[in-house]
Amino acid sequence: TSPFAWLRTRFYYLLIRLYFDQEFSVEEFTRGAKQAFSVVSKLLSQRKLELLDELVSAEVLQVLKEKISLLPDNHRDALAADIDAIMYTTEGDVRIYYDDDGIKFVSILMRFWYLNGANLPDEVPGETKVFQIVFGDESTKEKRRLFTANYEFQREFTEGAKPDWTITRIEHPRLLE
Repeated sequence: TSPFAWLRTRFYYLLIRLYFDQEFSVEEFTRGAKQAFSVVSKLLSQRKLELLDELVSAEVLQVLKEKISLLPDNHRDALAADIDAIMYTTEGDVRIYYDDDGIKFVSILMRFWYLNGANLPDEVPGETKVFQIVFGDESTKEKRRLFTANYEFQREFTEGAKPDWTITRIEHPRLLE
């Protein structure tokens, strides 16, 4: 992340604390985002899209239903991220919106890098083979790859709105296109 982007993100976090939620914590939000990412990615992998109603926006859910039905099993398996397999997390962008009706939204894009042992061909573009673990002898190798995912979380801060974050964008490059 560039120093300018880092400063801008921290400035937006300060605005969120000052004007929307005095108890907002970057650390707590990141912890919750990682947990949500892990749960949602596993449900996507298992095709349990009906369980995503409360977590994912209706528009994103409709697109996911179409895309997931077309994915081969090994690509679906690669979507799943155990919380312990998340290697790195960072904010991509933070935005504050006001619409014409006075409704206030905050949107935070999170980027995740996670390890997954899905059985994908070696030539899958957009992913990186990180290492191979050898258990026992040379004939038993377990491959792990590093994948990326972008999830955008949005929350309405208008008075009286539910204090829930909703996922409004899901991207798993080269897997879920």
